[in-house]
Amino acid sequence: MVVEGATVTAYVTEATTMLVIGLILSMFGIGLFCWLIFTLAVYALPFFVGLTAGMAAFHGGAGVIGALLVGIIAGALTLGIGQIAFAAVRPQPLRAAIAAAFAIPAAIAGYHAVLGLSQIGVPSLVWREVFAWIGALFIGGTAWARMTVFVEPLPLRSGGAPQNEPQPLLTSATQKW
Repeated sequence: MVVEGATVTAYVTEATTMLVIGLILSMFGIGLFCWLIFTLAVYALPFFVGLTAGMAAFHGGAGVIGALLVGIIAGALTLGIGQIAFAAVRPQPLRAAIAAAFAIPAAIAGYHAVLGLSQIGVPSLVWREVFAWIGALFIGGTAWARMTVFVEPLPLRSGGAPQNEPQPLLTSATQKW
């Protein structure tokens, strides 16, 4: 049976399709950006050092290529020296200072990145600041953890205590009453 004059209405139009696709791709984009921030958090200090050295070389007359090379070399040396120093140093306060030197710039970069992302969808200034501080803590903590993950723990002696801790003179098996 054919009905003349019936109109076919599409519930999905071009505008709603584009809105749905836009929302999905925005979520993937923000997720990718957050993953990138957490992955690259430990490289904030070498990036800042490389950028500063490159800008100084550029303003010193090295040109664009020379400034780029100086920046890359300075950043790579900063990362390499920092990781070697963290792995080679045994005192815990000195290790904490080296890890903090890498974690604090990462936290600052994380603060500004999350503040910029929160300006997209959070209208309240207070909540933007809250999200930015939480992001700074998480990203700084990630950089701290990435610095410490590649360091092997201190080897144990035969008695089970680490080498830097003194062994008790008498253990329970050797005590004589």
